[in-house]
Amino acid sequence: MAEKTAAHPETFEFQAEVKKLLDIVIHSLYTEREIFLRELISNGADALEKYRHQSVLEEETFDSHLPLEINIEADEEKKTITITDTGIGMDRGELEANLGTIAHSGSKTFFTRLAEAERKDVHLIGQFGVGFYAAFMVADSVRVQSRSCRMDDQGHEWASEGAGTFSIAPCPGIRRGTKIILHLKEDAAEFAREATIKRIIKQYSNFVSFPIKVKGETVNTVQAVWAKPKSEITEEEYTDFYKFIANGVEEPLFRLHFATDAPLAIKALLFVPKENFERLGFGRTEPGVNLYCQKVLIEQHSAAILPEWLRFLRGVVDSEDLPLNISRQALQDNALVAKLNKVLTKRLLKFLEEQAAAEPEKYTAFWEQFGIFLKEGAVSDFAHRPEIAKLLRFESSKTEPGKTVSLADYAGRMQERQKEIYYINGPSREAIEAGPYVEAFKRRELEIIYTLEPIDDFVFSHLGEFDGKRLLSADRGDLELPETPAAQEAEAEKGGEGSLDQEAAQSLAKWMQEVLGPRVKEVRESKRLVDSPAIVVNPDGFLTSSMERVMRASGQGLQEFGSKNLEINPRHPLLRNLAALREADEDFARTVAEQILDNALIQAGLTVDPRILVERSYRILERSTKGS
Repeated sequence: MAEKTAAHPETFEFQAEVKKLLDIVIHSLYTEREIFLRELISNGADALEKYRHQSVLEEETFDSHLPLEINIEADEEKKTITITDTGIGMDRGELEANLGTIAHSGSKTFFTRLAEAERKDVHLIGQFGVGFYAAFMVADSVRVQSRSCRMDDQGHEWASEGAGTFSIAPCPGIRRGTKIILHLKEDAAEFAREATIKRIIKQYSNFVSFPIKVKGETVNTVQAVWAKPKSEITEEEYTDFYKFIANGVEEPLFRLHFATDAPLAIKALLFVPKENFERLGFGRTEPGVNLYCQKVLIEQHSAAILPEWLRFLRGVVDSEDLPLNISRQALQDNALVAKLNKVLTKRLLKFLEEQAAAEPEKYTAFWEQFGIFLKEGAVSDFAHRPEIAKLLRFESSKTEPGKTVSLADYAGRMQERQKEIYYINGPSREAIEAGPYVEAFKRRELEIIYTLEPIDDFVFSHLGEFDGKRLLSADRGDLELPETPAAQEAEAEKGGEGSLDQEAAQSLAKWMQEVLGPRVKEVRESKRLVDSPAIVVNPDGFLTSSMERVMRASGQGLQEFGSKNLEINPRHPLLRNLAALREADEDFARTVAEQILDNALIQAGLTVDPRILVERSYRILERSTKGS
């Protein structure tokens, strides 16, 4: 068809697929209308990138002196926005093909025209004719004036109201590149405000490689440092970038900057803050890593690219391998997203392990702030549990107060006959060491890990083992400790003096079980107690006392968890006296037996009815003071 003059533009019908696409874009595709500006800026950046590459290949281009940039002008009174780029531009045929049909030109076709060797450093996003239609969410009509960089092109204008037709007419006298003029709808007038435009640019397009200017002022002044080689970035640049994306004032604690081509092309810059804001009472932290594709924001504070337990991280991840849906607001390929999640998580865990070895004091500071997140990961993330286990830190009987030990350190100094890793939970180190559960370990000189948080026992129960060694709680009823030389020496020194004989001990245990009834599952002689009269232990090896405390706090009662075993120490004077008291005054002996059980439950951190306990203790005190 012959080209007509500017006074008589040609009118065309949109391709049927474009009509459908327009309806979807305008009414349901995008959740945020402001996305239109991101899309148009991205198209402009594509065009600039194409021109940069084309100018290298061709000797002469039109308007070669123009700076490569995007300019945005807004008129609040006329309710218009104009987005101009000095990119490769489009001739008449390209305007018709790109904006009247789907996926004819744009970056995808442009790529296919390049030889493999020419693709280096060409970074293109999306397909021009797709994101462009987002303009009709906010505009009643759109005009596109474009002139190709070819010397023989004269420039044309494409215009449409998005209602089914578009027109193309010659537009001589314009510069190289593309100018998009939006006549805004009444309810979209806010987008003609300079402050709104700058906010959208900073949120979505702040790291576009080319200058984006609003009324001559460059808005995207922060560099995408993650895309630069590490050798070209100063510590000050890293710190400034962290403060920018994290809205922080302090330097980060750790920084991980890496790039990989396989299994995905990824550039990532991740930071660990110095403070855990959840601990400071600011509520649950939202994910702090943003997902980019070629420096254009795809998803802010993405919840998909890292597991939830790493929500304390701040930073950016840029991947050109992720296929995006037509709006760039949701990722199409869940399998690829899962792969990205896995690659990032494994790389971060490896980094933390390296930091723990290289800078143990700094890692300790990290653990104090963010250890709770790793514990959450150990409980919830089966896939990464082995790597997380290496990063866990706890106090133990072999460390100084406040110092921690890794599971690997513990395993490396286990005694010759020791096959398991032992731990015990308590509200504090002092409470644990004053309690009865560590007596057997002290006697055998066995190291025991102190778990001081309620979640710790859930962590160990989910881990199950470390380095092939089972993790066992010291309050298990089936615990069998190895007989070490230290234990044999202590036994020889103490001998059997001052102890009930086996028959008397068994008789006392049987009687106490009858007295205590359903409150205990079994009463038996203890093989672990040294100085304490009695302890309660868990017949169920899985449920520890600390886990039971947490579950009780959620409103579940004692009987739902079953009864405990009560272990008694036949060497202790209290049990020897109780055996005699049973013969002399069985009623009072029953009162003492009940008190022994309640005392043992309290030492295990389990609550008992305080009214009954206090009333009984007064009766015992009254009896003990009668003869004074």
